[in-house]
Amino acid sequence: MDLFLFTVDPTWGRDVVAAGAAGIVVDWERRGKARRQQGENTQINEDTPDDLARMRAATEGRLVCRINGFGPWTGEEVEAAVIRGADEILLPMVRTVDEVDRTLDLAAGRCGVGILVETRDAVDRAAALARRPLSRLYVGLNDLRIDRGSDELFRPLVDGTMDAVRATTFQPFGVGGLTLPGGGFPVSSDLLAGELVRLHTDFTFLRRSFTADMAGRDPFTEVPRLLASLAALRRRDAVEVAEDRSSFVEAVTGRPVPAAVPASA
Repeated sequence: MDLFLFTVDPTWGRDVVAAGAAGIVVDWERRGKARRQQGENTQINEDTPDDLARMRAATEGRLVCRINGFGPWTGEEVEAAVIRGADEILLPMVRTVDEVDRTLDLAAGRCGVGILVETRDAVDRAAALARRPLSRLYVGLNDLRIDRGSDELFRPLVDGTMDAVRATTFQPFGVGGLTLPGGGFPVSSDLLAGELVRLHTDFTFLRRSFTADMAGRDPFTEVPRLLASLAALRRRDAVEVAEDRSSFVEAVTGRPVPAAVPASA
């Protein structure tokens, strides 16, 4: 599973990538975000085009730029990202296939175009969106929760939504975010990692929890340890996967998963 670190700190980003992460995400998304996420404990970054250029100079890892949701400004943002060396852009808050097609036209093959599925409309159109030549597709749980009017961040991982979206996806698929083994709240990162592996997730993000948990720690020790824990989860047998899935569902819902009833003889 590829790990992408959100950061504009060149030294920190360079070390995490050198330790085994796949790349860096520089985050330009802020239009309307404070209003949309008002009262939510979410992160709104203030990254700039200059930050993107600095991160390009700092690392040879894959460099991804999350731009703003589609609008009259998208062409200018795509140009700015391409000029400064982005390997990919991520288009957030997708609602229509047309938005994606127009962004692909603006990129014109000069960089990859990935999308964030974080609205009910995008979930409903996941199959059509996945037929586009995207570099990756990521399900954003925070904004999807808000768009659904839900209080439960991980509900799409237990109500069948994520399995349905995953089944439509032909490009690299991502969801959630991880921190160090043994961390994570309110659901442990270990249980979440097990669920991501069960879904055959291709990539995920390292965000503020990971950065906070890494305080005083060596990325050349901790990133390989995280990758090794993911490799171990891929070696689970079917019974272990089912047990971990049950523990994850119970942690999310607060209710134990009923035991299967044996078939009558």
